[in-house]
Amino acid sequence: MTKWVYSFGAGKNEGRAEMRNLLGGKGANLAEMASIGLPVPPGFTITTEVCTAYYDNNQQYPQNLKSEVEAALAAIEAATGKNFGDQKNPLLVSVRSGARVSMPGMMDTVLNLGLNDITVEGLATGSGDARFAWDSYRRFIQMYGSVVLNVAHHRFEEIIEHVKLDGGFIEDTALSAADWAGVVESYKEMVESETGKPFPQDPNDQLWGAIGAVFGSWMNPRANTYRRLHDIPANWGTAVNVQAMVFGNMGNDCATGVCFTRDPSTGLNEFYGEYLVNAQGEDVVAGIRTPRPLSNAYAKSDEISMQDAMPAAYAELCAVREKLESHYRDMQDIEFTIERDKLYMLQTRNGKRTAAAALRIAVEMAESGLIDRPEAIQRVSPSSLDQLLHPTLDPKAVRKLFSKGLPASPGAASGIVVFSADEAELRAQKGESVILVRIETSPEDIHGMHAARGILTTRGGMTSHAAVVARGMGRACVAGAGGINVDYGAKTLAAGGITIRAGETVTIDGATGEVFAGHVAMIEPQLSGEFETLMGWADQVRRLKIRANAETPLDAETARKFGAEGIGLCRTEHMFFDPARISAVRQMIMAHDEAGRRAALAKLLPFQRDDFVALFRIMAGLPVTIRLLDPPLHEFLPHGEAELAEVAEALEMDVETMHRRAAELAEANPMLGHRGCRLGISYPEIYEMQAQAIFEAAIIVAAETGAAPVPEIMIPLVGIKRELDITRALVDRIAQHVFKDKGKTIEYSVGTMIELPRAALTADAIAQSADFFSFGTNDLTQTVFGLSRDDAGKFLPDYIAAGIVTKDPFVSIDVEGVGALVRIAAERGRATKPDLKLGICGEHGGDPASINFCESVGLDYVSCSPYRVPVARLAAAQAALGAKGDKTA
Repeated sequence: MTKWVYSFGAGKNEGRAEMRNLLGGKGANLAEMASIGLPVPPGFTITTEVCTAYYDNNQQYPQNLKSEVEAALAAIEAATGKNFGDQKNPLLVSVRSGARVSMPGMMDTVLNLGLNDITVEGLATGSGDARFAWDSYRRFIQMYGSVVLNVAHHRFEEIIEHVKLDGGFIEDTALSAADWAGVVESYKEMVESETGKPFPQDPNDQLWGAIGAVFGSWMNPRANTYRRLHDIPANWGTAVNVQAMVFGNMGNDCATGVCFTRDPSTGLNEFYGEYLVNAQGEDVVAGIRTPRPLSNAYAKSDEISMQDAMPAAYAELCAVREKLESHYRDMQDIEFTIERDKLYMLQTRNGKRTAAAALRIAVEMAESGLIDRPEAIQRVSPSSLDQLLHPTLDPKAVRKLFSKGLPASPGAASGIVVFSADEAELRAQKGESVILVRIETSPEDIHGMHAARGILTTRGGMTSHAAVVARGMGRACVAGAGGINVDYGAKTLAAGGITIRAGETVTIDGATGEVFAGHVAMIEPQLSGEFETLMGWADQVRRLKIRANAETPLDAETARKFGAEGIGLCRTEHMFFDPARISAVRQMIMAHDEAGRRAALAKLLPFQRDDFVALFRIMAGLPVTIRLLDPPLHEFLPHGEAELAEVAEALEMDVETMHRRAAELAEANPMLGHRGCRLGISYPEIYEMQAQAIFEAAIIVAAETGAAPVPEIMIPLVGIKRELDITRALVDRIAQHVFKDKGKTIEYSVGTMIELPRAALTADAIAQSADFFSFGTNDLTQTVFGLSRDDAGKFLPDYIAAGIVTKDPFVSIDVEGVGALVRIAAERGRATKPDLKLGICGEHGGDPASINFCESVGLDYVSCSPYRVPVARLAAAQAALGAKGDKTA
């Protein structure tokens, strides 16, 4: 019979860390902490399998779940000496979610469950503190009302604010027991008014209501968004953890906090965190009160750290820090509570961190021997390296300081001010850069946080929702900027006599916590020593070569700086749009005969040659794959009447002739029209000019540097072997002509892009004429799906939401369809020519999941945008390690 409930704590630990898929990360780690002797309040975990069954069976629980919960609850009662619902000595519990992977703030939590109008009196008597009891009760009603009964959170806050205003109080801690009792009554009246029912008084009803709410929160909009952004399958489900309450809000010998065993922003090996005296955990993570620093290393002169305020508890926590990091062999994110000077551990998990911190932690742990180098390579998410490649503020730039908060997530961002997540998303979709400004963020804001360039909050600390989520997303964030007054109604933020309105620009520096009025200039990032170290380890492990898609000297230099081993795609058509040469291109298009085209192409030849010389110099000694002209010719013609007339005048022809030629070139479906090798066959003089420019440039650079470039000339859109035969013969003929004319030869190769299904299926024949294949997966995806990349965005989100596809196939390769054709082409091509070089040059070349697929197929290289080169280097190393693991498993 399936076991649905697993107990932990008080000497009964039925789970362990490796059971996270069943118990969720929180439940597995609570059991693990208890088993290694840490002080964990007793509790039990309802498994993720219950969540799956709940949704598979029309939101009905398994039959024997209730009896297992009752037995586990009785075990908590026995361990604590308290009884659930008892009038004199009531057991109170927390109910928390816990998926197998960390999803900070995405799902729901209820604390102090079991309180009602009777048990609150027992809690007051037993604790000797009526204020604490009534404060706990109002917290419970507020959380339960919001999470389970769907009463808007702000309705509760409004009641508290009115009480504080009437009493002249600033902090919640100033309210007395009578004040909180009054708040409780107001809460209950408001809940009944909103829901039509009294607030539930039966603790068992409360418990099952909270359990249902946690399972329900697995499918709430913010959790769905988080899973989509982080590729978490919906069928994983969440566990529910029910645990005996311990209280950080019973007085000044009590506290609660969140800490990291290392700095999650920088990776520095310092104990990092925050705590609040006389508070519950939600006060820290929700940013309701601005907390104090844990250690003196992060305390300002006017702040009292926990290290000074509670030295005994801090020392015990430091010992826990060492034990947990040594046990889990990774940086830990810890939640704790101190109840009357006694420390309790409520959670540990592998801590979220910035890319810079991940690099430093992985390298330092490997160098210290805690982990080995392969594990260090696997510890860093390739996609997170994008965080290191964002701009920072130029120290020489003029700036106007507006205010300052906490440096919650590194990086700098500039954009127009918006005050809602919906507006942030809407404006970002229009291409605008936005800074999302909130008093405090909540999980409902996640879509706007993802859309924004940066986040600014006036409440909350370094471990608040805004800080944790921003760091995970790689967004710059300044939190707890208490000197700023945000007025949602007026849509303004004001500080120091300066007012900034919605739509105006601000700049934030997540590394310093500074906020500036207006735009501040930025500079390219400086990569750390740990980056070079880890990349060096990755390069020793990976099999795949990494090239870049580049056609300008700046792109090529950037790619080399990031470690590219050549160019995998140079799109020559991009060079044709340069203002100095577009006129000659248009003259070539408008020509009536071959002689006219050749005359125009003669003007283009020196430009093309100079283009290739510049690239070959940067890539001296490395392969450079140059794709000959691919797009249809009409793309180079102007479209507007005014521009058409201007071009006609420059070419000394009438507008009507221009119109007529444009009409001749127009196509109903240009992507499948007169483009690629079809152009080279219709107008061979175009490819002749390009080939001549390539070979002449290569000879020039070989003579200059002594390191001959290795041109790889790529014929696009081949679907029939004869197309490649004709165009290859053209290239070879021009090569021999140039070599004879210059008296020098260089090594070169000729291949094709595999971007049509027919090319993939007949790869064995095409390989007879090709030295290499480069998979153009952008067009291959379009032709396999019968899907226009330019139009797919209108409905692909609906397909993803409906589960028709799990990811956008233009972002991550469709392994079942497109991938199958890549695999077929690779196998058939190498069956004909075993040494056939294989690469990929579509957008998928920088996607870690697609790179993993390329490793499995046995491609030789991937090519991606210059800024994705570090991502590809690390992803290729992880793919190689994964392949080795598969072979040894």
